[in-house]
Amino acid sequence: MTKIAILASHNGSNLDPIYEAIQENKLDAAISLVISNNTDANVLKKAQKLALKNHLINAKTVNDPDQSIYDLCSENEIDMIVLSGYMKKLSSALTRDFNIINSHPSLLPKYGGSGMYGRFVHEAVIANSETKSGVSIHFVNEEYDEGKIILQKELLLTKDETPISLEARVKELEKQAIVEALETCLR
Repeated sequence: MTKIAILASHNGSNLDPIYEAIQENKLDAAISLVISNNTDANVLKKAQKLALKNHLINAKTVNDPDQSIYDLCSENEIDMIVLSGYMKKLSSALTRDFNIINSHPSLLPKYGGSGMYGRFVHEAVIANSETKSGVSIHFVNEEYDEGKIILQKELLLTKDETPISLEARVKELEKQAIVEALETCLR
């Protein structure tokens, strides 16, 4: 069984579909750890409600957050880390020693890189009159959004698309994509 750690800064929207897929035996895995760098993160509340081991790790709680994350993942024998809106760049030690995947709300390599997350991506897609967008699930390396792509799912933009409507549609697509990517990785 694959042990998964989820790192999230806010809602951790991928926690729900991953947890459900595990409960439905679609994934031979367990969420062994949930980590956030944000005191008020909803993902920590979700983890507590689901009785999942969870930790708040940031520069106010420890001297070296990346080392603490590394140590926790090692101690818990984590096989894979899933980033779910985790807003901090990870150390090279983490990206070197752990399998880490991320979900990005665009069809990479378009609209990736530093500062391109959430609504900023969707605003850029619409401002550039793109006809399609989607989600990319990729391995994480030392550069933002440049790791090998595991899979992409796309959707066509509507004539009256807004950043808010596009964000909602991409989030729905992301729920399917993250589970499919994990299925691929765990084979």
